[in-house]
Amino acid sequence: MSELKTPHAGDDRAKDDDVVALLMRQHGDIRNLFDEVEAATGEERRDAFRRLVRLLAVHETAEEEVVHPFARKGFPGGEQVVRDRLAEEKAAKETLAALDELDTDDPTFVPQLLKLRKDVQEHARAEERYEFTHIRRSTDVTDLAAMAKAIKAAEAVAPTRPHPGVESGAKNVALGPVAALMDRTKDAVRQAMGK
Repeated sequence: MSELKTPHAGDDRAKDDDVVALLMRQHGDIRNLFDEVEAATGEERRDAFRRLVRLLAVHETAEEEVVHPFARKGFPGGEQVVRDRLAEEKAAKETLAALDELDTDDPTFVPQLLKLRKDVQEHARAEERYEFTHIRRSTDVTDLAAMAKAIKAAEAVAPTRPHPGVESGAKNVALGPVAALMDRTKDAVRQAMGK
């Protein structure tokens, strides 16, 4: 296993003043983390998987709070584009929550991880093609920077791993730690955007 590891979300200190560039970099980090989880074993796999869960939770929640609301109104057909992305995200979250309950040494872990990877990669390609391209074309640099700032704030506030007991509602209690992390990220994004 290489000594070079993908950073925790928010650890990189990169100056992000364009939300599309930030999200594209996160897509790359997500791909790298899938590689790390798949290649590792034991405690290294558990660590890489915790980092993957955290980045996926922060990334998807930030998109739901920052990118999707803009896309709904920002370009023709945006509402349908968002509906399609939300359906993809829902399926991925369900697989992620199931994976999060397994030990990374469980024999069913890697097959489920590969399914999640395929779903996440297809979702990322659709976002890049149908959402990100339109956002960059229809948004000025000030709005791109403001959206990036909100996402960076969420990265900085999100815990390094999901902790049971921080759930904010009955639905999150039922869904478990991944949902709790998403809930906390949602609060951070809303706070950064002044909502």
